[in-house]
Formats: sequence, structure tokens, C-alpha cells
Amino acid sequence: MRKVGIIGAGLMGTGIAQTVAQAGMDVVLADIDLAIAEKARDSIDRTLTKLVEKGKMDGTAADAIVARIQPAADYQPMRDADLIIEAATEREDVKRMIFGSIAEVLAPDAILATNTSSIPITRMAASSPDPTRFIGLHFFNPVPVMKLVEVIPGLATSEATVAKMTAFSEKIGKVVVHAGDEPAFVVNRILCPMLNEAIFVLGSGTGSVLDIDNGCKLGLNHPMGPLQLSDFVGLDTLLEIMKILQESTGEDKYRPAPLLRKYVEAGWTGKKSGRGFYDYSGEVPVPTR
Repeated sequence: MRKVGIIGAGLMGTGIAQTVAQAGMDVVLADIDLAIAEKARDSIDRTLTKLVEKGKMDGTAADAIVARIQPAADYQPMRDADLIIEAATEREDVKRMIFGSIAEVLAPDAILATNTSSIPITRMAASSPDPTRFIGLHFFNPVPVMKLVEVIPGLATSEATVAKMTAFSEKIGKVVVHAGDEPAFVVNRILCPMLNEAIFVLGSGTGSVLDIDNGCKLGLNHPMGPLQLSDFVGLDTLLEIMKILQESTGEDKYRPAPLLRKYVEAGWTGKKSGRGFYDYSGEVPVPTR
């Protein structure tokens, strides 16, 4: 891979762009507004500058990484990309619209990947230019730190595409888990119902935010409590995943917790909004319940 296009300059797209650029590849980071993409590149610059100041990265290397990232407001600069990764919001209608738009610039041998965390790959592949070159690449937040990538082929995905995406993921320093095309795949199929259940426990008054998070950290030996992890995932994203799980399986055990719905309706979507089960306005997160 020489050049990678990334669609969506949010938290995940920015992290993927940094990781790919650090691996020596050129990146086109696109969003609907050029200012958003430029802001994402500036954020990467600030992150790398801090690493340089701490002596964890060479200044010249940091400058080279940022220079490899080209912000864009359209997909035209991706015409010669070997891989295009969609990292937009976890809404199937938005993703399908992007796949349709990308058809005119996707190179004949290029691969189109989606960073979905739950939506079936085979279903979305129907909206892609070529289902044999369509695949799921599920990165985890924060992308530059988290080592895991789930590689998820759809029913029509070719073996060559799977092999190339496995090699690409390993080249950018990730450990690959191959997942079947089932709702939420491997990790989120296990994780998200647990997070949702923690929110049920909070909503019922069985425990406070700290009771639940400290209980799981110390009792289950988890590095982060489920409510704080939900904030990091994004409560809106968690809600969408639970809705997809319930709708895809027909299982009532996956129904979203009422308190989760209320927080999303209030705009309290977690760390990215400044408030979820914790208040992130200060230097130290403070439980809100």
C-alpha cells in the first residue's frame, strides 16, 4: 500500500490517519468540510508534538508524518489510492451513500473498507462498487494505541482482499482477528451487551457510577469500568450497536437500556461531548450519578 484514503475526520478517522501515516504511507483525509479535515490534521500535529516534547519521537519524523496527511473536502484526491477506508458515523444510510459516491473514484484494483463496529458487511457490500473488493476493517479507539483490528469479509469478499487487508493491518502495527460477518462481529458482540447491562444496573439504582466501575475494575480485573468505557466508545455509537444487535437477531436480550436512550436524547454522548456518565469539563472526570 502506497496511498490510503480515509473518509471521515472524526475521532476514528483521525486516529486511523495518524496510524497509517506513521507506517510510512500517504493519506488523504476527507470530510464534508475542508476545515474539519484540516482541524483533524492539526490535532495529529499537536499529538505528535507532545510526543516529541516528551522525548518519545524525533521531531523530523513527526513533521514527516504530518506532511504525509492531505486534508480534502471531496474524494477526487483518492483516485490513485490503493485502499479507501470509510470511517463515518455508525449509520448504515450514511455509509451506503458514501459507498455510492466513491464508485467514480475507486481505482480498478483498489479496496474499499468500512470501519463499522456492528453493521453486517455482506448487506453493505451491495451498495459498494465491487463486493469482491469490499471488507470490514474494525479499528478500536484510540487507534494509535489499541493494537487490535478485526478483519471481516462479507459473503462475496475475495480471498485476495482478505489477504491484502490482513497484510496491511499487520504493516501498520496491528494484531489481526478474523471475524465472521455476524452482527457486531467478535469483540463488540461480547462487549456491548456487557456495557448495556451496566447501564441497566445504574438505571435501576443497584449501584452508583463509581460502585459499578470500581466493582468491575477490582472484581473483574478490568482496566476501565464499563460506564467510563461506554463514554469512550460514545453512547450514541453504543446505542446504534445495541439497536443493530436487537434488530438483526430478534433477541430481546439486546434491547438498549432506557437510560442509554435518555442520555443520547439529551446529547450526553460521552467523552466526545464532554458529558456522559462522567463530566469531562475538568482535568479529572467526575461521575454524574
